[in-house]
Amino acid sequence: MAASQDDMLSFCVDTTKVCSCVEVRFIDKVKGKGLFAKKAIKKGDTIFVERPLVSSQFLWNSQYKYKACEYCLSALETAQDNARRLSGNPGLSLPHTELCKVRPELHQACPQCQLSVMYCSNECRQAAADQYHRALCLGHSQEDPDHPVNKLKDAWRSMHYPPETSSIMLMARMVDTVKQAQDKCCWQKLFFQFCSRAANEEEEIAHKLLGEKFQGHLTLLQTLFTTALYDDHLNMWFTPEGFRSLFALVDTNGQGIGTSSLSQWAHACDALELTSQQREQLDSFIDQLYKDIDSETGDFLNCEGSGLFLLQSSCNHSCIPKAEASFPNNNFLLHLSALSDISPGEEICISYLDCCQRDRSCHSRQKILRENYLFVCSCPKCVSQMDELDLALSSSSDDMEEEITDV
Repeated sequence: MAASQDDMLSFCVDTTKVCSCVEVRFIDKVKGKGLFAKKAIKKGDTIFVERPLVSSQFLWNSQYKYKACEYCLSALETAQDNARRLSGNPGLSLPHTELCKVRPELHQACPQCQLSVMYCSNECRQAAADQYHRALCLGHSQEDPDHPVNKLKDAWRSMHYPPETSSIMLMARMVDTVKQAQDKCCWQKLFFQFCSRAANEEEEIAHKLLGEKFQGHLTLLQTLFTTALYDDHLNMWFTPEGFRSLFALVDTNGQGIGTSSLSQWAHACDALELTSQQREQLDSFIDQLYKDIDSETGDFLNCEGSGLFLLQSSCNHSCIPKAEASFPNNNFLLHLSALSDISPGEEICISYLDCCQRDRSCHSRQKILRENYLFVCSCPKCVSQMDELDLALSSSSDDMEEEITDV
């Protein structure tokens, strides 16, 4: 029996809780839709928990030897193995290793791909096979550099160095999800519920995603994508315009996902009841460990990827957000939590900026949002700082006039 869109929403979130708590409303042609509270929500409450329609690790993870479930992205390394690899110290021993919840005895490989594609459990292996992996499975061709999918991956890696902001494989899994679906129209409608852009905006986004050095390579990617994945039911996604639309969709709607057994272990250590001396020793050990990792590996600490979350993508941006997304289960399950009390009928906004970016000037915030998300923020914080923005723009204009005069 084919799944309906309501069935898919139930698959992604606990609809019983969500329907009584929030609703998606159309706002206007500029902002599109938004997420609103249907009842009072208290600070700290979990508003909903959502799994992505589709998600994917970044392609550079495997190059840096990160091990994570190909379906839910949960870490497959123990915290100790993770720490040993990142610090370059194979003899390192972590205290309180019982706090790491990785269970290697449950891990399973794809029967055809063998150890190249691993899952944290039989449930994840089966879920991936049922949704997209049967169409995307390379089997014994997993290491064949001439396989069309591997050529596509290599081209993306050569154009998109870490940190990645999206993945060509997220688009590939969208295609193969529709290929395998009984109700192909249902899945296409679900994907097209994500924010769409005008043709000129899509082109701008695609070029930004590739970077200036590779602006001319969009055609090459489209050709490789078509050769590897073409399907008659989805011919519109393989045209230049359709391919560019997919790029724009995953870049403007994709939510970053980061998982780490080491991070999970460190958070669990924070919750331990210890004497002041034991706490000091443990904190000192963890601080030194992260210093060693920083000098050996740098900032690339987590297994990272991105996903398309249907409900979370309805949240608009504010520089003073009412909620934030997190991944406390160390997998792809997104928890949206309230940062402050939210009244019935109030819009629930998140921030598209990180904490450091939110602390920057109005001019700087507006520049980041305009370049990366193609909109001008009109949240209360930006409106109250509009004089600062006007002054910055005026100063910038004056500097430009001086440069012209000097020339």
